[in-house]
Amino acid sequence: MPEDPTITSTGTVATLPEPVAPAVPGASLAVRIRAYVSLTKPRIVELLLVTTVPAMVAAAAGVPNLGLVAVVLVGGSLAAGAANALNCYVDRDIDEVMRRTSRRPLPAHTVAPRNALIFGLLLAVVSVAIMAVSTNWLATALTAGAIAYYDVVYTLWLKRRTPQSTFWGGVCGSAPVLIGWAAVTGSLSWQALALFGVVFFWQLPHFYALALRFVDDYARAGVPMLPVVASGRRVGLESVLFGWLMLLVSLALVPLGIGRATGVAGDHLPWIYGVTALVAGLGFVGEAHRMYGRIRRDEPARPMRLFHWSTTYLTVVFVAVAVSALLGV
Repeated sequence: MPEDPTITSTGTVATLPEPVAPAVPGASLAVRIRAYVSLTKPRIVELLLVTTVPAMVAAAAGVPNLGLVAVVLVGGSLAAGAANALNCYVDRDIDEVMRRTSRRPLPAHTVAPRNALIFGLLLAVVSVAIMAVSTNWLATALTAGAIAYYDVVYTLWLKRRTPQSTFWGGVCGSAPVLIGWAAVTGSLSWQALALFGVVFFWQLPHFYALALRFVDDYARAGVPMLPVVASGRRVGLESVLFGWLMLLVSLALVPLGIGRATGVAGDHLPWIYGVTALVAGLGFVGEAHRMYGRIRRDEPARPMRLFHWSTTYLTVVFVAVAVSALLGV
């Protein structure tokens, strides 16, 4: 998932000198452990896993094999942590410029860049190995592909070159849904792709709101995120449009069905999920409209209202996915 976006009107980033000291002298073991954990961005990992388990429940049409769930959670956490650690390594020059990220381990010199690189690569190898040994080739390939896409396609290529990086970066942020589904079934389905679409379109308003909040900070870093290179009205309008796309894709799951609620007959439609997705989605879209309205009236955008609601939305909707899959209604 594109991390908290970074932004600028020039599309270039000044290269900063490499830190001389590899780490904070005399840092305790506990401090170093916390620093390495911080490199994995645990909050982002947690948000990704919120979508993985319900996808596995839906794919299994009930309670999936708990051993498999544990393996996917461990492998997925390590994979996401690897991608984030490698992202921190690549973006260490940007993070040092931004006030919001200047306390991360690399700009704070708590972890040496070389150590962060080795740590990220090691996590990547271990995560893919766990998936390869314990799941199937499709889930393993998706896991490896998500790491590579996030760090090579998004971080190294798109992020510093185009304001469309958040859109295309959404592919890796939505991948845990497909990985969880593939781990259970060995294949993908229209239901899996619909769940992927929900997360994909959700990410745009989520990250645009964050970028609006820290737009000045991001602008200093020299990365062309949309809120820096475009007007606030453009950002607000796209947030509304992608919010509606998210809602429509989420409702497509009702006729497709979830788990035992196949959608073939009227009495097997996943109505618990459908009602939840409709109500939560309308709340999300409504907040996007309110933010857009404030921008059009030249009032403070208050984007963090949308950002925090978006996190709640994702959790609530995917819990509903699991409930409908378990109960068949």
